[in-house]
Amino acid sequence: MNDKHHKNWKDKLHEIIYEADTPAGKLFDVILLVTILASIILVMLESVKSIDVKYHNFLNISEWVITILFTIEYVLRIITVKKPLKYITSFYGIIDLLSTIPKYLSLIFAGTHALVALRALRLLRIFRILKLARFLGASNMLSSALKASRVKISVFLFAVIILAVILGTIMYLVEGEDSGFDNIPKSVYWCIVTLTTVGFGDITPQTPLGQFIASLVMILGYGIIAVPTGIVSAEYSSQSKQKEEPKKDKVVHVNTQCCVNCLNDKHQDGAEFCYKCGCKLHHD
Repeated sequence: MNDKHHKNWKDKLHEIIYEADTPAGKLFDVILLVTILASIILVMLESVKSIDVKYHNFLNISEWVITILFTIEYVLRIITVKKPLKYITSFYGIIDLLSTIPKYLSLIFAGTHALVALRALRLLRIFRILKLARFLGASNMLSSALKASRVKISVFLFAVIILAVILGTIMYLVEGEDSGFDNIPKSVYWCIVTLTTVGFGDITPQTPLGQFIASLVMILGYGIIAVPTGIVSAEYSSQSKQKEEPKKDKVVHVNTQCCVNCLNDKHQDGAEFCYKCGCKLHHD
């Protein structure tokens, strides 16, 4: 009887912490998001010296309270799943850990407290929590477009790197050390900065020929920026056309039920078992 009660308690806690289909689960996640935002704001305020001097104790105590709450939440996430290591090594598991330990590390290593800003990554849960189906669908399309474009973009970037090395070497030969082009790596750095149209201005060509080459590099930079955008846009357009002709096996998953065994959360509405491991899902 006690074992059954214990399992029911763990299952209920799992629903609240990992899922957002129930009112309790959604409330928990919304409170979690508000707490994360509050924590980030506190870190930002603490970095302002005038505010930190005046409210240091309040900011420090508040951050410790939030850190302890996140620690408790992290432990509960571990004990409510059948395979704790699965959660610990998952994307969100690593993010949850990284967002919790900076405050503890600040006791040992100075300057690490600002790393709690990593908690902003936890805000990615908002898409799952609020069940924004159209945004989920759009993000899936963008993800697919990026994956389909990765080979083309990789080849393009490799070509750009080669071009930067060649142009950087030419600028090193044309300008030389007198103009700040002390070596080839520094000249390649200048070329990359110029191609990306950033233009820090720490190194500038002085000779007419060097300025002419720089002008060509600047113009070339605008074209280079447009190429990856065009590749991804074309793939995204292709994904959109495929979406207009849906197939039976293409379903946008907006259900937030999370399997207690494998932590998979891409289940269709009304599913009773996990499609990946077959474990029974929670239902009210």
